[in-house]
Amino acid sequence: MESWTRALQDGRRLRLFLTVAEEGHVGRAAERLHMAQPPLSRHIQALEAELGVTLFLRTTKGMQLTEAGRVLADEARHLLALGEQAAERTRAAGQGIAGRLDVGLFGSGVLDAIPRLLARFHAQRPQVRIVLHNLTKAEQLQALRDRRIAVGFNRLVPPEPDIAVERLLREPLRVALPAKHALAAAHEVRLPQLDGVPMILYPNLPLHGLAHEVRAAFQAEEVTLRVEQEVEDVVTAVALVAAGFGVAITTRSAANLRLPGVVFRPLNSPSLRDMELCCLWRKDDPSPVLAAFLASVRADGGPHGSDPVEQRAA
Repeated sequence: MESWTRALQDGRRLRLFLTVAEEGHVGRAAERLHMAQPPLSRHIQALEAELGVTLFLRTTKGMQLTEAGRVLADEARHLLALGEQAAERTRAAGQGIAGRLDVGLFGSGVLDAIPRLLARFHAQRPQVRIVLHNLTKAEQLQALRDRRIAVGFNRLVPPEPDIAVERLLREPLRVALPAKHALAAAHEVRLPQLDGVPMILYPNLPLHGLAHEVRAAFQAEEVTLRVEQEVEDVVTAVALVAAGFGVAITTRSAANLRLPGVVFRPLNSPSLRDMELCCLWRKDDPSPVLAAFLASVRADGGPHGSDPVEQRAA
C-alpha cells in the first residue's frame, strides 16, 4: 500500500508515464521530454514494480497500455489536474486572491458603511468567500483572539495591546423621532429639548459604547434622561420609535432603515461627539486575504471617502 501511495503521489513519474502512454513509444516520449530513452524506461519499470502491475505491453511497434495502464492513465490525469488546481488555489490564497474572510459585524454599521466596503472587496476578490458574524464589541475582540474572525467593525473600541484599530470614518449623530412628535418639525435637536422625554436606549454593556456616551452627555448638560426601553440593536430601537414608545439617539446610518412613521433630525450637542466607525484585527495576523482587504478599505479613505483613515496604536 505504501508503494502505491508513493507512486501515485510522485507527480513527475506520473507525467512521464502519461507521456509514454500518449506517444505509445518510449523513444518518441523521451524526445518529447528532452531526456534519454534508458532513464525513461527505468522510470516506467520502477513504477510497474512499485504498483505490482504491468502497465504496458511491449511490442515491435511500441508501447500499448494494458487494462491496468488505461485505468492508471485516467486516474493520473485526474490526480495531476487536482494537484494543479490545489497549487493554483494555494498561490491565489498566498496572494490574497482566494480564501476566506470572517468578518464581525454590529448594529447600525451594517446599514450603510460596512456593506459598501464588503461589496467593493467582493468585486475586487470574487474568489474570497466572505463569512459574516453578528457579534458585540466584546464578542468581536474575543473572536479575534480565538481566530474565529479575521476582522471586525465597531465603534468606540478600547485600546488593546494585541489588536490594531483603524478608523474608517466618523458619523454624525441623529435623533430618531416619531413622525408626529413635536420635535419632528425642528431643523435640529438639542439635548435640553429631550429633558424627560421617553428614550429608547441601548443597554450599558461591559465595554464603553453609545449608551455610556448618551448617559454622560445628559448628565454633563444637566438634562433628565428618562429611559423607556433598553434594546440590543438599532433596528429594534427604530421600530420602537415608529411605534411611539419614545425617541432614540443613533448614528446617521440608521436613517437607511426608512421605517414609516420615523423621522431623523441632526443632534446638536457639545457633549456628544460624532461616532467613529473602526475596523479591528489581530496585529500578528499574517493573512494575505486580510492584507488585501485592508488595502481595499484604505483605497478610498473609507466607504464615503470623506474622512481620512488613520491608525490608532493600541
